[in-house]
Amino acid sequence: MYPAKLDEKGRMKFPAVFQTYLEGLPEKTLYVTSLDRRIAQVYPIDVWRQVEAFVANFSADPEVAENVTFTAQELGSEAEMDSQGRIVFSPELRRELGIENKPVHLYVYNGHIDVLSEEIFLERRQQASRKPRDDVKKLQGAGLKV
Repeated sequence: MYPAKLDEKGRMKFPAVFQTYLEGLPEKTLYVTSLDRRIAQVYPIDVWRQVEAFVANFSADPEVAENVTFTAQELGSEAEMDSQGRIVFSPELRRELGIENKPVHLYVYNGHIDVLSEEIFLERRQQASRKPRDDVKKLQGAGLKV
């Protein structure tokens, strides 16, 4: 978990470890969006293409696929990290998530970077703290070695 902040121009500077990872990718383009209007995601473009393909082929509930696609496109934009390790978040995304010129929390999950507002971070921390031992035991029961 890494702290960050969006500046007044909507740019977020990545921690050095994220910069190093992103600089090593074959394609430098990122896709910055939200699928649920609560948490922003920064996807390497190849991972984003996989998300798009999955949603496009989701036939169990076409309305769900259409809604998620609409949200992702409405709030999303392509971006590239600049020479100072920053990316720009669209004004629509910043406003929708209430993260303009505010601190955020970053963490890597399933091949992308989640960007949590302070409010969502505290909510997730409380949720993760409810029964941590039970959660670990359940994963161990499924084969996790710790």
